[in-house]
Amino acid sequence: MKFTKLLLSSAAVLGVVSSAHAADAIVAAEPEPLEYVRICDAYGAGYFFIPGTETCLKVGGLVRTEGKWYNAYNPGPGGNYGTLWHTRAQLSVETANDTEYGPLKTNTIYRWDWQDGGATTPKLVWANISLGGFTVGKKDSQYNLFTGYAGDVMNDDVIYDGPYELNQLTYNYDAGNGFTAVVSLEDSNSGADTTTYGGAWVQSKADHYAPNLVAGVGYKASGFGFKVVGGYDSIVEEGAVKARIDADFGAFTAFLMGGYNTDGSKLNQYAGSNLNASACPAGHGDLCGWGDWAVWGGVGVPINEKLKWNVQLAYTDSKIFEATTNLKFTPVKGFLVEPEVTYTNFDSVNQDQWAGILRFQRSF
Repeated sequence: MKFTKLLLSSAAVLGVVSSAHAADAIVAAEPEPLEYVRICDAYGAGYFFIPGTETCLKVGGLVRTEGKWYNAYNPGPGGNYGTLWHTRAQLSVETANDTEYGPLKTNTIYRWDWQDGGATTPKLVWANISLGGFTVGKKDSQYNLFTGYAGDVMNDDVIYDGPYELNQLTYNYDAGNGFTAVVSLEDSNSGADTTTYGGAWVQSKADHYAPNLVAGVGYKASGFGFKVVGGYDSIVEEGAVKARIDADFGAFTAFLMGGYNTDGSKLNQYAGSNLNASACPAGHGDLCGWGDWAVWGGVGVPINEKLKWNVQLAYTDSKIFEATTNLKFTPVKGFLVEPEVTYTNFDSVNQDQWAGILRFQRSF
């Protein structure tokens, strides 16, 4: 009987101890469900949903390094120099999400440069918001964007084709049948004060409150396109008009563009100059720019899927002639090797210039 009582007592003790341990046991929490990054293909390649939101994000950019060479006469903003090496890092961030008024988008570009032994301050190149056809913020002038700039070459603006990187309020219209149009109010004070020429391409004025105006229309069908755009400089109170024709012949593409300055004796933001005073005869600053008119033309020939040849020619009423040619070689996707040569003749000062660039660029 005593032995039986001992067994029962031991079992009771063990039961109590087991219950105590069970009460102290740690129960693992249910794991949180994983949220994978979702692809957002509604706005093109590269977008993905920001986790926990309905906003799509795209991150891209480039790293570029290039050697440049100019002969002794260089009338550009950099002055006279022979050779230099330039390196750039650029980051672009885009967002988009659907709304009842259409896609709400932002576009931001940041840039860092290192050239000739010194680094530049990080630069905000673009920063804009768009919704329902409207765009507000910093972007290249619609005078350039709407027409598609001036050729598939690096030195496409040796002969000035319009302003870049300025604040604007723009409305773009696309009828969906090939017809497009644009109206833009642009900041007349975004650029540096360059009053040397008495009405240069960017002339700031502190007490000026009227914006510049750009308007254009275009039509594209069956490989052919036509666009015309005009810009009015509210400070100089003059402007310019450009018209461009594009054609895709399959084996090659071509374009022809002409510009008219409303007063050939003056420069304005839309018919101006990228040159400094060394390119202008004394007392004749207008000869830095177009004069009354300018014309550009170019051809692009895809040799194979990795190699393309381009050429651009331009000439002005002020007798500036420019010819540029390059090869765009893409050995692997996202990597570009581009050699380019430019010849420019400035008849007003009886000078010419040769320039060369060898560019290496990784885009992502």
